[in-house]
Amino acid sequence: MNRSGPDLALLLLAGFRAMVDEAITELAELGHQDTRPVHDFAMRAIANGAESASELGRSLSITKQSAARTIAVLQERGYVASAPDTRDARRKRLQVTTLGFDVLRQGEAVLNARRRRWAEQIGPEQLEALEDQLAALVGDQPVRFDTPGWMARDLGT
Repeated sequence: MNRSGPDLALLLLAGFRAMVDEAITELAELGHQDTRPVHDFAMRAIANGAESASELGRSLSITKQSAARTIAVLQERGYVASAPDTRDARRKRLQVTTLGFDVLRQGEAVLNARRRRWAEQIGPEQLEALEDQLAALVGDQPVRFDTPGWMARDLGT
């Protein structure tokens, strides 16, 4: 079969989408309705040091206003909290709550289960070879947290 570059890009996106859609569905069944990929990116960025809306916006390559809206949703759901900054009493510092880390772990478990099913479907060696080949093509580094902003960015077109 002779596929094009766009075909490959769409296949890769479809794989991502299949995994994420399953995670969203299962998280909803576990009581975490309306959890979205951007929430995962945001909680991971916060866990890795984005302590304010400005920092989160820079981490995700989204506007400060979008970051503030995301933070509000995460706080409303109990996934993120703000605490006084011990270094500067005028600031509040964002942190992922125990519930937030639990949602992240549950999402990871769903994705790991999907990976196991794919390994059963095509064989563990084939899946490992695919992962190795993708890593050789794109690098071993995980996708950066700025993926939400990257996907929505305006390239001036």
